[in-house]
Amino acid sequence: MIQDWQALIENRNVGVRTLRQGAPDVMKAFSEMSRAAHGGTALDGKTKELIALAISVAVRCQPCIAYHTEGAIKAGATREEIAETLAMAVYMGAGPSVMYAAQALEAHDQLAAGE
Repeated sequence: MIQDWQALIENRNVGVRTLRQGAPDVMKAFSEMSRAAHGGTALDGKTKELIALAISVAVRCQPCIAYHTEGAIKAGATREEIAETLAMAVYMGAGPSVMYAAQALEAHDQLAAGE
């Protein structure tokens, strides 16, 4: 095993508790935002965790991957559902890079023309 994901969650929980003590107002607001994001009825909890997992991969947040994989499993996601979610994350992680690269080239062309 390359990464002990359960140990990562347990270790990160300690860090988050410490942060909660150091910045209680911000962490309280974050917890409220989390509850609000998990609320609503249009999407079920499993779908929301799969979305969070895909975003975790796309933004390259290892602890987020651990938390939201665990959340997806607890919500009933199968390995196949997680695999398809990860396929979308790979697609979206690469697609935005293409879009930003196009913008960077456009910026170059505009800025170089103005010299």
